[in-house]
Amino acid sequence: MSRGIRIDHVGVTVPDIDAATAFFEAALDAVVLYDVRCRTEEPRGSAEVHRYLGIPSTMAQGAIRMLALPEGPGLELFEYLGPDQRFAAAPSDLGWQHLALYVDDLDAALDKVERAGGRRNSDPRELRGVEAGEGNRFVYTRTPWGSTLELVSYPTPQPYLLTAPRAKWAPWPTPADALPDPVTEPIPG
Repeated sequence: MSRGIRIDHVGVTVPDIDAATAFFEAALDAVVLYDVRCRTEEPRGSAEVHRYLGIPSTMAQGAIRMLALPEGPGLELFEYLGPDQRFAAAPSDLGWQHLALYVDDLDAALDKVERAGGRRNSDPRELRGVEAGEGNRFVYTRTPWGSTLELVSYPTPQPYLLTAPRAKWAPWPTPADALPDPVTEPIPG
């Protein structure tokens, strides 16, 4: 992959753009950058819009708002109007079905999500296997409208770094900084 490829933003369809904005501001310290389309504008529901967005002909594109998280990609919120909108995807559904955010303090982040109206699926769990390490944990939560939001923290270098060709995003600058003596042998499973 080219070094020039980065995640710019993640699109999230929400039932109420203002309520979703308030949730992301309170839960994740997001800030509004700009509105692409306002609620005061006529919804877009032409055949061309249906074709290029791939949405049912009974639906129309309403408001669109770009948010920024403190670090990482933006969140582009979409509000669609019409009778054929389905509920939020569950982790077992096909396609991109959850957003995972790295947090420095998992317990504090979970508390903010819950105070903002989200709910946890269970208590935080330890990461295991090639992601294990002291303090490495995750928790799946649901937004107020039902989308899955994962909070993950891995302050300790993960074992996969010993053999992987590169690190996924991590709080350490490079795998060499995280692991003093990288080993090229596979990790016992």
